[in-house]
Amino acid sequence: MKRVFNFSAGPAVMPEEVLRQAQEEMLDWHGIGMSIMEVSHRGPEFQSVLEQAEADLREVLKVPSNYHVLFVPGGASTQFAMVPLNLLSETNKEADYIETGLWSQKAVQEAKRYGVINVAAQTKLHEGLYSLPLQHEWRLNPKAAYVHYTPNETVGGIEFHWVPKIPGIPLVADMTSSIMSKPIDVTQFGVIYAGSQKNVGQAGITIVIIRDDLVRDPLWHTPMLYRYKTHAEHHSCYNTPPTYAIYMSGLVLAWIKQQGGLTVLEERNKRKAKKLYDCIDEHGDFYFSNVVPECRAMMNVVFWLRREELTKEFLTQAAQAGLMNLRGHRIAGGCRASIYNAMPEAGVDRLVEFMEDFAKRCS
Repeated sequence: MKRVFNFSAGPAVMPEEVLRQAQEEMLDWHGIGMSIMEVSHRGPEFQSVLEQAEADLREVLKVPSNYHVLFVPGGASTQFAMVPLNLLSETNKEADYIETGLWSQKAVQEAKRYGVINVAAQTKLHEGLYSLPLQHEWRLNPKAAYVHYTPNETVGGIEFHWVPKIPGIPLVADMTSSIMSKPIDVTQFGVIYAGSQKNVGQAGITIVIIRDDLVRDPLWHTPMLYRYKTHAEHHSCYNTPPTYAIYMSGLVLAWIKQQGGLTVLEERNKRKAKKLYDCIDEHGDFYFSNVVPECRAMMNVVFWLRREELTKEFLTQAAQAGLMNLRGHRIAGGCRASIYNAMPEAGVDRLVEFMEDFAKRCS
């Protein structure tokens, strides 16, 4: 068996221990003679998996009891519609959005179908470097039903390393590419949502953490499966959920606990990111990042070669060296190393060695 170092932005690298456990349990889960994907979603076997996954998620993130944890079918892009449908009302259809990259732009476009959306702030560009707007620069609407932002933008590799303070207005965060990378204070948010395919498992479900008071009747035309209230009242089982995706998320959450929790993972993730950014900066005549250092993403290291014509050869040789999926997003170009929790430090070390060698050979 050959395993490479997979730097894909998502679906992303999975912990090898988790994959091996899933392999061992594929045909016979806990001695029942069936795969967990074959059993009823209402039966005791899967219900125990679902309950344990929620319990572990609550433990790892320290989710208070006045928040629901939902496993919702579909990717985080589904939440671009579910958030406004559920948080706007017939008497208040205004919301604030912070637009800092592709995913927040998509959230804005979708939300405009349902309400009056104010783009309160956008990413700034100065002398070729992108940065995030400080909160005192935001043009917030005091009547907004909620404020939405994307803490980490995977395409541009730009991240908020602070949480906005919005007294009296629910803060909504798309944490798809940053959840489980470090500890967070859940009480600072009204809604957190995140696709599972980066740090919490395989593609297919979105984790939604929502404060109790925000689980309410949505806009009247909202379909049943787009209502948070539906998923909360039926414990994520209103219809048949993606059972295997939930099972895989449960294995990853157990793995996170075994690693020592989010504080340990944050320290490891910071080391990995520092190694890559240090390499980029130390070889600044060959590589460059277009994000100011204080806004660089920890999970997605985006960089370019100053001689753009070498990018294709860089990616080809990297793949030959077992360093896969380093191509930047299709609309951005360049290179991107996504270094989620499951990426071992050895993978980052190998990438740094390759980058240093390639720069030496091609300078």
